[in-house]
Amino acid sequence: METSTIIGMILGFIAIFVGMILKGAPLSALNNPAAFLIIIVGTISCLFTGFRMSELKTLPKIVKMTFHKSNGHDKGELLRLFVELSQIARREGILALENKVSDIDDPFFRTGLGMVIDGMDPDFVSDVLDAELAVMQERHSLGRSMLTQAGTYAPTLGVLGAVVGLIAALGNLDDINKLGHAVAAAFVATILGIFTAYVLYLPLANKLKLLSEEEVSEKRMIIEGILSLQAGDSPTAIEAKLMVFIPQSEREGVKEK
Repeated sequence: METSTIIGMILGFIAIFVGMILKGAPLSALNNPAAFLIIIVGTISCLFTGFRMSELKTLPKIVKMTFHKSNGHDKGELLRLFVELSQIARREGILALENKVSDIDDPFFRTGLGMVIDGMDPDFVSDVLDAELAVMQERHSLGRSMLTQAGTYAPTLGVLGAVVGLIAALGNLDDINKLGHAVAAAFVATILGIFTAYVLYLPLANKLKLLSEEEVSEKRMIIEGILSLQAGDSPTAIEAKLMVFIPQSEREGVKEK
């Protein structure tokens, strides 16, 4: 479980509810079905209008990813694996790595290593892996854009909800008590629109961006390692090449292991 997502959402809800209490705003004002209808259902309707059904079906899975830790490789372990593979290749030849392919869970890694073992041209291997990486980035970008667009629509719909509420308030000019309640209710839609956009949708989109960048970096490390194996680089050379993908603060610990 990615606890930072949970903590962020909890703190967001605490901020709005406790903030309202401290400001003296009644929490009962949030009991406004019309505001929820305009903001939540309105945002969903915009997503249905702006994206295809096949893309929208993936949205729950995409949001779920932000609540779970990445299943990617530890880069230190990945480096050690490539060093081990290079040692085997230098002792027994590149074909000896065929026994190691079945031990690799990552389809991207397994595909690249399989092409190297089959003796395919280095440029072809590089082009195929780069193309697969580009498709993955495009897929990640599409998923992220749905949340980004939701974060764009919600505040505007909040303004729309406020305008609708003010229109209703103007119909009660003859009753001061009803007028005050109607004006307060009108701005609930604005609060809801801004809250959902800047506490939920946009932060989740940013987390997806970070997860995508982490996976892309890992895949680029795999590509570099595979091409180095194919080129017959020494274990020391491969270690030096792949070490650049590991943060400076972690390199000493990796070298010690």
